[in-house]
Amino acid sequence: MSVLFALGSLCFTVAALAAQWASVSRPGIGVTFFVGSIFFTCASYLQYSEAVNVEHSVSSSARRAHWRPASWEPRRIDWLAAAVQLIGTVFFNLSTFAAMKHGLDTRQTNARVWGPDALGSICFLLSSELAYAEVCHRWVCLKLRSLSWRIVTLNLLGSIAFGAAAIASLLEPSSGEPLSARVANGGTALGGLCFLVAALALMAEAAGEEHAAPVELSAPLTPSG
Repeated sequence: MSVLFALGSLCFTVAALAAQWASVSRPGIGVTFFVGSIFFTCASYLQYSEAVNVEHSVSSSARRAHWRPASWEPRRIDWLAAAVQLIGTVFFNLSTFAAMKHGLDTRQTNARVWGPDALGSICFLLSSELAYAEVCHRWVCLKLRSLSWRIVTLNLLGSIAFGAAAIASLLEPSSGEPLSARVANGGTALGGLCFLVAALALMAEAAGEEHAAPVELSAPLTPSG
């Protein structure tokens, strides 16, 4: 899961930087964004599946008899954060796929590319705040020594950067140009970088939890949003 999140984040960071500075063809950039969104979706489903099948008891007799692909548990904050993030990644799939198409006018681009991108960014922001609140046990806290807190904080900052990028990428009807291409590309690159660092830190957290877990039980990963 962490590797997939890292690969998706890397794709978004590289594609955003290429869009701003490198002389790379737009089709190549679009494909990189789309591939990154697929990595995000795969990782998010693994995280959602983990929330669905997490053990609620340390008793081995209480383990589930079989793996469940989905559930409906909106009262659990970890489940809700994972589900909202998964929905957000699907919006990014739609947005990045539409962005690869040629011949879209300003109205079509705003509807098919910007619209899903904005919805995906909102989902990421909500999911990250829910995961942050889960770690804090309240909406805001400061736990600099906690690796889990640093992970969810990075994810929250990345989501804020993605949100700013989404706003800046809206095309103006009069000119057909984004409100600010520099902010859009910079926000996407910064958000991707935050997600990348968080994904790498999640690997360290998972290794620490596995090392600390009893031999007969594997400690479940804490969803980071």
